[in-house]
Amino acid sequence: MILLQLSAAQGPDECALAVTKALQHLLREAEASGAEVRVIEEEAGARRGTLLSVLLALDGGSAATLAEDWSGTLQWVCASPYRPNHGRKNWYFGGAVFSAPQASLEGEVRFETLRSSGPGGQHVNTTDSAVRATHVASGLSVKVQSERSQHANKRLALLLIARKLEERAEQASSELRAERRLVHHHLERGNPRRVFRGERFEG
Repeated sequence: MILLQLSAAQGPDECALAVTKALQHLLREAEASGAEVRVIEEEAGARRGTLLSVLLALDGGSAATLAEDWSGTLQWVCASPYRPNHGRKNWYFGGAVFSAPQASLEGEVRFETLRSSGPGGQHVNTTDSAVRATHVASGLSVKVQSERSQHANKRLALLLIARKLEERAEQASSELRAERRLVHHHLERGNPRRVFRGERFEG
């Protein structure tokens, strides 16, 4: 399992629209390559149908290749659908892969099994497949119930804990903040890894 985040990185509404279009494009690529993609978290943009960021879990033999293809600076070349006659046509957004947690991390995490809750009625509550993971040293905690098995939920929980620890470490370091500004706050403009064009987001 690999975590991939697509982010508008403080860009305008057009960048948030690009994230939505990128997600749809990525899902089509995943289906064609046999990779499995699930949306773990998403943050909606100010306009309907836009996303400031989306966090995805990728599985399958082609997951690593797919994640690599969407990692780095990404560009959408298109006239603004929101601002007629606006001069700018280059909209940048980004993808970031969060590395797998160190093997030692599991020993630092306390797991609790829970009954799944939410849509699904009786069937959701028949097994204790949901997991709450707490990083003992920091107190960071996540609850995961999106996967079918307890084992898969534990794997995803470890990835999410590792991501949160990574983000916390970056926030705590002024040097790293200045250098990288986290995924949401910094994108290299220019030298995009991939370029998509037009309303149909072809690339």
